[in-house]
Amino acid sequence: MILTVTLNAALDITYKIAALTPHTTHRVGEVRERPGGKGVNVARVLSALGHETVVTGFAGGHTGAVLREMLAPLAPRDAFVPVTGTTRRTIAVVDDASGDTTQLNEPGPNVTPEEWSAFLAAYQTLLAEADAVALCGSLPPGIHVGAYAELVRRARAAGVPVLLDTSGEPLRRGIAARPDLIKPNADELAQLTGSREPLRATRDARRRGAHAVVGSLGPEGLVAATSEGIWQASPPAAVRGNPTGAGDSAVAGLLSGLVEGLPWPDRLARAVALSAATVLAPAAGEYDAAAYEKLLPQITVTEHPATA
Repeated sequence: MILTVTLNAALDITYKIAALTPHTTHRVGEVRERPGGKGVNVARVLSALGHETVVTGFAGGHTGAVLREMLAPLAPRDAFVPVTGTTRRTIAVVDDASGDTTQLNEPGPNVTPEEWSAFLAAYQTLLAEADAVALCGSLPPGIHVGAYAELVRRARAAGVPVLLDTSGEPLRRGIAARPDLIKPNADELAQLTGSREPLRATRDARRRGAHAVVGSLGPEGLVAATSEGIWQASPPAAVRGNPTGAGDSAVAGLLSGLVEGLPWPDRLARAVALSAATVLAPAAGEYDAAAYEKLLPQITVTEHPATA
């Protein structure tokens, strides 16, 4: 079983409009709702890849109830901890004319100390079943900035490989707890290391404590620094569409590859192909299966010298 943690889960709402023009009124041509948050998206892709998955985190209020109701018929098992606050919504506005997406993210519910303690107890129990765990996304109000570091340490103490995908100070604190893998994007790498050069930033991030670092380069693919080597994985061409959830699909590719014992180049190729196939899908947290199968053999993985 693969466990995904989404402390700040969301109901993802996607609006499609003909063209986004500031300071005007728009007619929405299509509305899609999906249970979301980074770890929920990861779990849904893992399930589609054939892995047993469990999602945990916090859910509350009307939005949380809708999220759990929509999650029920899907493959991931629901182990959310209830809170008195209301689960947030995220709004993705897709501009058909340009292909661009504008994202609006609410902050999330305020989590009390008692609710955090209840989550820790549930997390510890779930770790006993897990083959790997992904800690994903932002922290809701009320959760201390070192929360992910605490969850990393608990996973490592339980002997469970742990992937961390967050940003800012939670990432800085979390990496010091020595997760098995982190997956920052280019901006998050720059904030963490002060470098905008992808290979240098990825290597520098690894020296801060993570056993492996996979940096997302957006449409250009991924770069990875590991104990086994340094690689860059690239798609055959950039794809246009809704990028919401593309990074989460990459996490699913990396985590599934870890559990299956795939070599790093194969993990990276899977992650890049899933990410691109998600951009081509109509809604967040989904991927186009046919596009994935077509793209996978076209991904180029290049090894770099350790001193590059």
